[in-house]
Amino acid sequence: MTPDDLVLTPKGLRFQGRTYPCTVGKTGCTQDKKEGDGATPVGVHRIVGMLYRPDRMARPTHWALPIGPRDLWSDDSSAPDYNLMVRAPYDASHEKLRRADPLYDLVILTDWNWPYAVKGRGSAIFIHQYRRPGYPTEGCIALSRTDLHRIAPRIGYNTRLIVPDLHPS
Repeated sequence: MTPDDLVLTPKGLRFQGRTYPCTVGKTGCTQDKKEGDGATPVGVHRIVGMLYRPDRMARPTHWALPIGPRDLWSDDSSAPDYNLMVRAPYDASHEKLRRADPLYDLVILTDWNWPYAVKGRGSAIFIHQYRRPGYPTEGCIALSRTDLHRIAPRIGYNTRLIVPDLHPS
């Protein structure tokens, strides 16, 4: 581990010597991630991108890409572009990246089940804003808006998200 890694701990997400409160999937962390299980996958995940809403915030780093009105994320494990960013119109199951709420105003992308997705292993594990403190995600890692905006410009492609098995059986 390096100081530039994002490391999930029982107290939050540790990054560059500081621990930020965060939430994980509603069913906790798992070593056997499946689509729709609500769990955060255990493992070492590379940061592979960053998306942001240019109508709501300034570009957080030079490599962040804007989220447009037609941008979606495929979560249909039977679709050929499962676990990839796609554009509307799109007939398969998907998640809108340009949401009415602020959850995806800033999204840090991990390499979970990407770029060559295994069907049913689970789509996108993002780092994004939480709804409120303590409110779980569908499997992503979520932080307060302030903390997410503090972390985002400091990460790079060498940053990893490390999710240990905090409750081994």
